[in-house]
Amino acid sequence: MERFAELLDRLVLAPQRNAKLRLIADYLTITPDPDRGYAIAAMSGDLSLATVKAAMLRAVAETRIDPQLFAISYDYVGDLAETIALAWPRRPGANAPPSIAEVIDRLASAPRADAPKIIANWFDAMDAPGRFALIKLATGALRVGVSARLAKTALAEWSGRDVAEIEEVWHGQAPPYEALFAWLERRGPRPAEDPAPFRPVMLAHPLDEQDLAILTPDAYAAEWKWDGVRVQAVSVGGVRRLYTRTGEEIGAAFPDIIAAMDFEAGIDGELLVFDPDKDGLNPLPFGELQKRLNRKSADAKLLAALPAFVRAYDLLSERTEDLRPLSFDARRARLEAFMQRQNGARFDLSPLVPFADARDLAEARQTPPHAAIEGLMLKRRAAPYVAGRPRGEWWKWKRDPYTVDAVLMYAQRGHGKRSSFYSDFTFGVWRGVELVPVGKAYFGFTDDELKDIDRFVRNNTIERFGPVRSVTATASAGLVFEVAFEGLNRSTRHKSGVAMRFPRISRIRWDKPPGEADRIELLLALIDDGPGAA
Repeated sequence: MERFAELLDRLVLAPQRNAKLRLIADYLTITPDPDRGYAIAAMSGDLSLATVKAAMLRAVAETRIDPQLFAISYDYVGDLAETIALAWPRRPGANAPPSIAEVIDRLASAPRADAPKIIANWFDAMDAPGRFALIKLATGALRVGVSARLAKTALAEWSGRDVAEIEEVWHGQAPPYEALFAWLERRGPRPAEDPAPFRPVMLAHPLDEQDLAILTPDAYAAEWKWDGVRVQAVSVGGVRRLYTRTGEEIGAAFPDIIAAMDFEAGIDGELLVFDPDKDGLNPLPFGELQKRLNRKSADAKLLAALPAFVRAYDLLSERTEDLRPLSFDARRARLEAFMQRQNGARFDLSPLVPFADARDLAEARQTPPHAAIEGLMLKRRAAPYVAGRPRGEWWKWKRDPYTVDAVLMYAQRGHGKRSSFYSDFTFGVWRGVELVPVGKAYFGFTDDELKDIDRFVRNNTIERFGPVRSVTATASAGLVFEVAFEGLNRSTRHKSGVAMRFPRISRIRWDKPPGEADRIELLLALIDDGPGAA
């Protein structure tokens, strides 16, 4: 556990991607099985222990720390794991710090009622970094700047294997991945793939204006970029899987899609939902799809109200044939023929966009025929389907974001290296003489700007609600943000009646009085004009 604690501590302080990769590689070299496998599982999001929840940890902490002192400390620090790790009054005794494997095995087998005592005994035997690592490991909330993709990339660079190969066998493995490590170290055979395997996705580069000249119709095909969730629907030998672009299997949450996968193929497409009371697969706004995301399952009422479908972009495999080495044009021809044989109830074909030159593309990008389109995809006709983001093969050209001037209303401390700063912001627009919240953002500003905003929050706090601060926000005093966002949805959950899609802070308007910020009528007009589904 000490090595894992040191790794987490150093990862938090290493913002550069290459530095994180080196740190993980060094850890893998000096750490034996099964600890290193469990560590990779924690970093890739494949590990969490049901017996350990935030409420339980807080209750354990308050058995040793005065509750009022703990509340004040938590408010100041802003991170539960860090607060407990630093404030825990250690009682050294016979206990020894556990290994990662011991933590996993003990908590997995112990009754839930015994978990608090087990955790407390381990806390007594550990220093602050160890306690921090233990909490992060047990809750699965590392927040150290390591994604599942980065963890797999680290495995690839450490072992000399191709990351695409690792992606292809990943779903057939389970923590602590001992067979996977044996293969990576050339001690064992390549692990078996999942019967319906995930294939690493091909991604696009944002299009720059100087790249427009190469976009001729003989070299590139254009298609709409739909605003849903990128998925792979893979059905092989009766085994059916629905994967996200990162390889997470979400079939249990979308049984309506799984039931419709009556084919032997792997499809790359966009997951969307449609209105069952209207004809055809007409996509609803992303906000409606969001009601079905991040669920372990969907009940009958939700399945009936928001049925899902997949709009197909590409055909990666058919029966036993891997189509990825073929050109885009060849795969598209296969896809069109394949889709003609489907019943169209839950799968349809994303249409191509005809164009003669860059001017046609620019017009199509800004005036799409459907509100659920967020731009264009440009794909080189001769390009094979390659994992990663090879430059020049696929381009994405999204619509310009919408912007609104909004007033800062609430601020909350961040996590990790931002735990000392107020960096999560809620902002609102005017409805009559009151401000109503319309969104939250926690990025879009520089480190120096963050310091300035944090100073404003501290100097203009009106009320405190646990870790949240309410700040001065009147027509004459407050802070205005120019907020960029991709679209809007109507929302009954928010007082304003609207919810923003991907909001981020575009500019800080130190020069603008809050009374001149925008009004809710502007946002409602945007929804009524069409981009509410963007």
